[in-house]
Amino acid sequence: MSWKLLATSSLLGVSVWGQNALTLHDAAERAINSHPSIGAAESGVKAADTRIQQAHSARLPKLNYTESWQRSNNPVFVFGSLLTQRQFAESNFALGALNNPSALNNFQSVLSVEQPLFDAGLTKQAEQGAKLGQEMAAEEKHKAEQQIIGRVAAAYYGVLLAREMGNVADTAVRSAEADLERAQTVREAGMSTDADVLSIRVHVAAMKEQQIRRRADLQVAEAALNEAMAEPLDSHYALTTPLTDRTIATERDGVVERPEIRQARLATQLAQNQSTTARAAYLPQVSFRSAFEADRQRFVTRAGANWFAGVTLRWNLFNGYADRARIEEATHTLNRAKAMEKQATEGSKLEVIRARAELDAASQRIVVAEASIAQAEESLRITKNRYDAGLTTVTELLRSESALAEARSRKLAAVHDQRLAGVALVFAQGTLSLNSEVLQ
Repeated sequence: MSWKLLATSSLLGVSVWGQNALTLHDAAERAINSHPSIGAAESGVKAADTRIQQAHSARLPKLNYTESWQRSNNPVFVFGSLLTQRQFAESNFALGALNNPSALNNFQSVLSVEQPLFDAGLTKQAEQGAKLGQEMAAEEKHKAEQQIIGRVAAAYYGVLLAREMGNVADTAVRSAEADLERAQTVREAGMSTDADVLSIRVHVAAMKEQQIRRRADLQVAEAALNEAMAEPLDSHYALTTPLTDRTIATERDGVVERPEIRQARLATQLAQNQSTTARAAYLPQVSFRSAFEADRQRFVTRAGANWFAGVTLRWNLFNGYADRARIEEATHTLNRAKAMEKQATEGSKLEVIRARAELDAASQRIVVAEASIAQAEESLRITKNRYDAGLTTVTELLRSESALAEARSRKLAAVHDQRLAGVALVFAQGTLSLNSEVLQ
């Protein structure tokens, strides 16, 4: 080995060992902590919390302060303002002063309090609706976390598969180059022709082309993993969770309880809440209001004060059938929510069936691929010996080489599909989390 090869190997060793080790669990945790979709879901939860406070505020009194200034020589305005300012005098009864008064300022300060006494349950329904919205936002965050974990798992195993496929391609290139040396030796011994050597050269070129494609696939797969983790796309990690066959334990009869189903159920309850709210429009509402008022000719002097208090009953007797239309709308919305809940439940059950079938199929494919690899390796060994002895053609040799590479690729693909099917099954059941066994 030359000094250049040693130096290159040393540099590659430093590059590999210098990378940060990253398990699948660590990758998922990074994504949960930093991905924008999780931040958006958290903001949605916080916004829903504030809507609960907004709904509850309807039970509390409303305190308002207003300050206004008016100036006019309108007889009615002047007459009323003088009374409220407590500045009315005998001289103001003069006909001239009454009919043609001088312009008057009125600085008015009003402090008012309003308190609903009975609102036909509107506040209660608003609070329940806000709580349902909060629960839906929490389920949205839960769903976002599961989706991110699923994306990270797919990207993580995608990198592992690309690397392993690259190794298979590298092995195929080395094997093809060895076959070329073997063919040249056999030709020099007079047991083959130049055609055999040329055929293997073409095979070597094809394997190198495949090697180039695998390297490009790896580059794209690594960028996809970084994107799923919300990391810089050019980051590099040493992935330590192996791409190996493993038994994935899942609940065969587990209850499907995905966030989507819980959201659909909450949407049904929210539609029922809206229907009740719409019907409450037919009931009367009672409120109490009081105010303290100060009126002044100048901003701080020549003032009078008064107060009032009252209870108001408001009863909507007819508003052009708008209330009836809102009730009908709420009824249709409720029916739609029930249908969507049923659809979400059945769709999730179908996804569980599909994921379990894919998991079982992938596990069976692994067994078949392992047997195929063993057979392909033995076939290649025999074919190489026969070719060295001049008892078979180069076509058979290349066919055996290709069969082994294909068998190894099929096993890697089956293992990859098995691991992803395990993640998909847990996701379909609604239990995918950082603690799930499929991430270990």
